[in-house]
Amino acid sequence: MTMFSTHDPWVFAFGLLGNIVSFIVFLAPMPTFYRVCKKKSTEGFQSLPYVVALFSAMLWIYYAMMKKDAFLLITINAFGCVIETIYLALYVTFAPKQARLYTLRLLLLLNFGGFGSILLLSHFLAKGSAARLRLLGWVCVVFSVSVFAAPLSIMRLVVRTKSVEFMPFYLSLFLTLNAVMWFFYGLFLKDVYVAVPNVLGFIFGVAQMILYTIYRNYRRVVVEDVNKVPEHTVDVVKLSTNNMTASEEQTNSRNNFDDKNEHEQSNDQHEKGRESCNQDPLNKC
Repeated sequence: MTMFSTHDPWVFAFGLLGNIVSFIVFLAPMPTFYRVCKKKSTEGFQSLPYVVALFSAMLWIYYAMMKKDAFLLITINAFGCVIETIYLALYVTFAPKQARLYTLRLLLLLNFGGFGSILLLSHFLAKGSAARLRLLGWVCVVFSVSVFAAPLSIMRLVVRTKSVEFMPFYLSLFLTLNAVMWFFYGLFLKDVYVAVPNVLGFIFGVAQMILYTIYRNYRRVVVEDVNKVPEHTVDVVKLSTNNMTASEEQTNSRNNFDDKNEHEQSNDQHEKGRESCNQDPLNKC
């Protein structure tokens, strides 16, 4: 039980809550990968967020192992490493050849080459455990900020399309709660490297929920407009059909009228011929 010991019960409380919320956030992509497995296609999804998330979790485990009384950081990031590895394995299995090779290159470059370089540099360049911990702390801050900044592309998509289809409210809510829990964990632990990036995470989470509130009803309007298009098209087709039918009826009526006139004119000429024959017997009819 010494690994769970802490000088401040608030550190343990917020660390435990942070583990619970982060666990839910890590499981959020499961429906996406269930669909990937079911359709045997990645459907254009990118692997970069999962590669960066795996790298960030690896860094935090290394940082927590060098820092005392940070076991709760190890537990959740160890789970993060496992679940992100599963996601990436599924992605590589079902991705097209080009996307698969791109993902493997990223893994080799970032998660093996990058992490190995940081491991070596922190041991050989940083003198003393305190300096090494500061170096690792700032590296973790940089990559945590990059993970928190990843939803910016989704926020831009929401503003451009005026649709929150790709930004579920509950995911934004849990990301915000996650940032709050780990901010207070870092605050009570007096660890600036844990607290600082979660301030940015809280800001982005609140911004996502504000965007959701603004654009949550726009998608319904767009769907209604799209549904109205076939009705309008049908009306145009009906109108064109009616016009064509009326033109055909007018043409037939005009032809019947012309035939009737020709028939009457021929009858008149025939009667005039008979009268002339009766008046002039010598005329050969």
